[in-house]
Amino acid sequence: MEHKQGSDRNQLIMFSLESAIPEDSFVRIVDAFVDSIDLKSFGFAHVECKEEGRPPYHPAILLKLFLYGYHYGIRTTRKLEREAQTNMECMWLLTGLRPKYKTIADFRKDHCKAFREVFRRFVWLLKQWNLVEGQTIAIDSFKIRASNSLKKNFNEKKLRHHLEYIDSQIRNYEEQLERNDQEEEERKEIESKIEERKEKRSGYEKIRQDLKASREDQISITDPDSRAVVLLRNIVNVGYNIQASSDAKHKLLVDYDTGSVNDTHALAPMAIHTKELLQAEHLTVLADKGYHTGEQIEQCRLNNITTYVSPRASSFHDNGLYPISLFTYQLKEDQYRCPEGKLLKTNGRWHHHNDAKNMKSAYRFKRYTTSACKQCISRLTCTSSRNGRYIDRSEYAEALENNTKRVLSNPEYYRQRQQITEHQFGTLKRQRGFTHTNVRGKEKVLGEVGLMFTGYNLKRCVSILGVAAFIKALKECCLLVSFAANRLILSLYEAFLFFISHIENAKNKIFYALSINLNQNHNILII
Repeated sequence: MEHKQGSDRNQLIMFSLESAIPEDSFVRIVDAFVDSIDLKSFGFAHVECKEEGRPPYHPAILLKLFLYGYHYGIRTTRKLEREAQTNMECMWLLTGLRPKYKTIADFRKDHCKAFREVFRRFVWLLKQWNLVEGQTIAIDSFKIRASNSLKKNFNEKKLRHHLEYIDSQIRNYEEQLERNDQEEEERKEIESKIEERKEKRSGYEKIRQDLKASREDQISITDPDSRAVVLLRNIVNVGYNIQASSDAKHKLLVDYDTGSVNDTHALAPMAIHTKELLQAEHLTVLADKGYHTGEQIEQCRLNNITTYVSPRASSFHDNGLYPISLFTYQLKEDQYRCPEGKLLKTNGRWHHHNDAKNMKSAYRFKRYTTSACKQCISRLTCTSSRNGRYIDRSEYAEALENNTKRVLSNPEYYRQRQQITEHQFGTLKRQRGFTHTNVRGKEKVLGEVGLMFTGYNLKRCVSILGVAAFIKALKECCLLVSFAANRLILSLYEAFLFFISHIENAKNKIFYALSINLNQNHNILII
């Protein structure tokens, strides 16, 4: 028995790239999607060529390469260059073109905003296809490493530690010089080390001044927009905290952004922006306890957004005293009733809770007290204060209480959150390697996220509709244009309808007047 034999490498074989690509291949989805985009309306360069100069690559070629590569976790420009030269699907997708890595890198750097607009326009199209419902969304975040090491990230404490260490080194070297027991060469070496430490110290002082001028609690040198974040199990690294919202119907990603290092102030901006993007009158948002902030929940309520945010555990420590949950708040009377039946009232004055870092007013609260504590037999089991028990009620307490009631009364509805938004992050990180970013700066990072999210939604659409149905829908729909162009078209269309309606009204009035006049003269009007 012999082994299986291959073909002779010198044998000429005639075949076409079209016949080598299966009909259900994902590369055909990318090709049909990009061909349906009006690239010029999104601001892509070189859509139209000039008569003189070297001919550029069409932006559709490079956009197809990025969407294909990011889908399979190929994100560096040199690897994308190699794929264009060796991968048969890439050869078919790029029609045999082989762009260099510098051209690929410049395209990603120069079109980060366009990538984001393509994603947003694609979401709008999914809404028109009823693949995005726009009623229930889940908001969550995931963190990616930035192109900035932890050594190049500083805060006030870290800078102070470095300066103190350098000062101690300089003092040690100066003490060595004062002893006068060194040779001339050793003295010169020590003096050069002192100068070196002083230069390093001046560099840290410059960073310290920049940190104070920025009014931030930390600063990054390589990528100024990145921040030190907790990636996993208290492991701190410099990166970005990406916020994302997903629709409940088919678990499609509908919006994203990046902001602070945590989720405390991200709920309302993400929910409001998603509501505007989906053009929804009302929206229901599901989020975990990291988003549980009274101000954010109240802002959502004011914008007609219902929140289901997991409440945080009480900060009250079990020290044998009555917990706050035993005190009943009476809304109409604006007072609390304690477990012993006594009333805690307020003078109506608002106090301000200040942020320790920025010294800004974080929120207002009222203080409720009672004079009955002095004679209460349960005082020792209620408070350890000499002035008696008091309760501080935030201005956002009612919004927090209503949110907690909704979550506790609809536990099954809230549990949808993990099903809606968790698996996307696992797919992007584990299957496509999106644990770090290859670019620097917030705008460029958001552009890279747009490429990843667009590719994810494309794959989800294939799973929902199938390859043939999705390609057919893309060919039958209008060309994907930017939001600005779309709004202009809609405005012109609405103006045209308004003009036509007024003409119809005027014509009806004329016909009505003529009919009355002719009926009065016993004539018949035929239209």
